[in-house]
Amino acid sequence: MRAVIAGWFLVLSATNGHAADADWPAYGGDAAKSRHSPLAQIHRGNVARLETAWTYDTREKGDTQTQPIVVGRTLIGYTPSHKAFALDAATGKQLWVFDSGIAGTGANRGLMYWAEGDDRRVFAAVDNFVYALNAADGRPIPAFGANGRIDLREDLGRDPAAQSVRLTSPGVIFRDLMIVGGRVGESLPASPGHVRAYDVRTGKLRWTFRTIPQPGEPGHETWPKDAWQYIGGANSWPGMTLDERRGVVYVPTGSAAADFYGANRLGDNLYANCLLALDAATGRKRWHYQFVRHDVLDRDLPTAPTLATLPVRGKRVDVLIQPTKQGYVFVLDRDTGKPVFPVEEIPAPGSDVPGEVVSPVYLRPGKPEPLARQTLSAADLTQRTPEANAWARTQFAGIASDGPFKPMTVGRDTTIYPGFDGGAEWGGPAWDADAGLLYVNANEMAWLGSLAFNDTGRSTGKSIYLRDCGACHGENGAGSPPQFPSLQNLDGRMKRTDFADRVRKGGGRMPAFPHIPGDAMQALSAWIYEGKEEPVGELAETPINQKYRFTGYRRWLDPQGYPAVGTPWGTLTAIHLASGKVRWRIPFGEYPELAANGQKDTGSENYGGPLVTSGGLLFIGATIHDRKFRAFDKLTGKLLWETVLPFSADATPITYQVDGRQFVAIFASGGKERAGSAGGVYLAWALPKTP
Repeated sequence: MRAVIAGWFLVLSATNGHAADADWPAYGGDAAKSRHSPLAQIHRGNVARLETAWTYDTREKGDTQTQPIVVGRTLIGYTPSHKAFALDAATGKQLWVFDSGIAGTGANRGLMYWAEGDDRRVFAAVDNFVYALNAADGRPIPAFGANGRIDLREDLGRDPAAQSVRLTSPGVIFRDLMIVGGRVGESLPASPGHVRAYDVRTGKLRWTFRTIPQPGEPGHETWPKDAWQYIGGANSWPGMTLDERRGVVYVPTGSAAADFYGANRLGDNLYANCLLALDAATGRKRWHYQFVRHDVLDRDLPTAPTLATLPVRGKRVDVLIQPTKQGYVFVLDRDTGKPVFPVEEIPAPGSDVPGEVVSPVYLRPGKPEPLARQTLSAADLTQRTPEANAWARTQFAGIASDGPFKPMTVGRDTTIYPGFDGGAEWGGPAWDADAGLLYVNANEMAWLGSLAFNDTGRSTGKSIYLRDCGACHGENGAGSPPQFPSLQNLDGRMKRTDFADRVRKGGGRMPAFPHIPGDAMQALSAWIYEGKEEPVGELAETPINQKYRFTGYRRWLDPQGYPAVGTPWGTLTAIHLASGKVRWRIPFGEYPELAANGQKDTGSENYGGPLVTSGGLLFIGATIHDRKFRAFDKLTGKLLWETVLPFSADATPITYQVDGRQFVAIFASGGKERAGSAGGVYLAWALPKTP
């Protein structure tokens, strides 16, 4: 018999004489987000014999980054357009597909599952909706919400039509509650990042925790008194972690909007950039820990924490492990939120932006050591070729660089290092309790950023673009593909009517901008499609019309498109957590064309986390340039097996066992490949059936 309760990872003895089977019923494998499996049929000695068991081609393209779930012998995932589907987990045969009629785009990393008796439900996110589906056939359950779905734009205390909320990562199931956060806009206007719990049967809202406190609520004093009415963000986009025994959900929160300019939100800005411990039944706050005060660099938490138990000063302590974008690993006591290891307050660089007041210190744990380099000097620049080094040194002379918390300045680039994508990123770590090792992949890329004066005295198509679009698509519309597509030469790729609809409604990573009226939309279209600067009128004086704006996301790359900093450009690290010592660290990923010329240990950008098993293996995809899926010896970091995928796997693998046979599966989409190749294929491997 098999069972799944509230997303826990259960391994039950099969009744048909086969070895024990195992599910993967939740994002991260279990409620603790361990990304660990006790399965050991595939192990160090036989992993080289893995063969493809099945593939499932969605015949779609997109940066979905999904980790499927497995319940019984059913695998459930998303297509790149966010259709939910179910497969036979042993064969890859399609069982059902749910198409909401809405073409979703962007990251949608997993689903939620709940069961009680014969009532088995899958909760699937599409755009701003969450659907409750019958797990047997994929049909919406009419009694849930309005005709089978709830709208996340509602119940935020603001006009629903003007909100933009989507589930980048799934929430958690606790008893009969579905607890969710969501992605919101990162520039103003933006929705607030409320954490909400819904009844799994009816879709009724059961509790709300406001991450931007209102008057009379603790934390309100850390903001300007009226900021709760116009500030957005402080949202939980990376998912959550559940301690079911304690009845606590641990919620990481993001930065307050706007990400890079905070003169209209002076103060520490609770509960942005925090880990919240909330009573899962009521939403009442038990404690919080703020990692960054008054964030102006988008240093939000990139992943939900992982639960573990460690020996600390002769006692076993239940802890939370929280990696950060700046490359740190914090270890907190689960009951109090206090750091288990000493945390230092380091003097932080100040801001020269008029009106801005940043925190005078930042926090750095004494151990473990950082996952990524923290400073950048001329000696740390690329050595790929003498010409690339000379170019980088010339550029670096004109760039501000002063550690991981140097605020941006006006009119001059600042290095963001580690970059906007980390350090650690959304794939999260894997925890092996048997070995006491934490496995984290990290990026070692520098990005560039700056601020520019925002002309708030007049409004034209150009000024609207720079105010609302330039942060993502850049000053000149070139974007930073594939995350932020180019808007240059848009005519022929998108009709103007479709463009206006996308701007008003948003989609994928892009928030909605319903506040742009018809004449302003016409002027915006004229600027983007024709380069004409048509006047609209004066902008109203409001707190969201800020004096300074972010000029866009830019990786710092040399003229040949490689990182301008020295290698490694990506790493994979095993940390003995109780001691804080690094057990092993290796460059992770490569550029095929450089490897062919002998440069094999460069490392590369990587997105998607690791999976560790009791078979002594660490599986991981993630590397976006070489498209490889690899298995390492978890104790030494030695490469034991690899295969090339049809697209890069910007996702985290899973493992499960059906009918006594262990499978390892991953989703390959290539959504972050800058070459532009993308697809949507699920692949599974197993040992040959014959001895």
